[in-house]
Amino acid sequence: MNVPISHETKKEFQLERMILFSDAVFAIAITLLIIDLKIPDILPPVTDQKMSDSVIALIPKFTGFVLSFFIIGLYWTIHHRIFGFIIGYTSKLVWLNLIFLFGVVLMPFSTSFYSEYLLEYLKLPVIFYAINISFLGVMNYIVWKYVSNPKNHLTENLPRLLPQYYSVRALAIPAIFMIMLALYLYFPTYAVFIPPLIPLIMFSISKYFKPKMARLAGKAKK
Repeated sequence: MNVPISHETKKEFQLERMILFSDAVFAIAITLLIIDLKIPDILPPVTDQKMSDSVIALIPKFTGFVLSFFIIGLYWTIHHRIFGFIIGYTSKLVWLNLIFLFGVVLMPFSTSFYSEYLLEYLKLPVIFYAINISFLGVMNYIVWKYVSNPKNHLTENLPRLLPQYYSVRALAIPAIFMIMLALYLYFPTYAVFIPPLIPLIMFSISKYFKPKMARLAGKAKK
């Protein structure tokens, strides 16, 4: 005798499928970043000098890899945090999530394009890379706004300031890259120093929001 599956079980299963699919996309994208980093092909006779020159030539690609690795990782942690509160789904959420993942899938290509011409100060690769990252941030913000809207009944136990905190974090990275892009058009040598400011800015955002969230949590317990 077949036991009918409840509506709640089906909903949980479909939500789990969406989460697993998203995690797989993140994992594949972050793994594909390493493809450009290959052992240098050095013509014999191999010397330490030739090897050093080949490794130095890889620095732009390694820089692009590290930067994109941590950006994708940051957006994965935000995505993970979002879905930790979600108890249901809608067709709109599925499509918003899929559009967001489109930006994730594009990251290995835009990173390769950007890092390949990093030292030649060409504008198009930087524009493409900055737009890709900005698209990710904006889509992440849109997903947060949608799921945190009480009218959609998609979350439970969501702290009041948490959506605002993660929304600011999601938009901070596009803002940083738009500033970098504007600076790059006129002073490309200085623009490359903008992305390393991301950890400092993320820390500042956390420093601002976390005491407020802690106070709210303390009041809720009383």
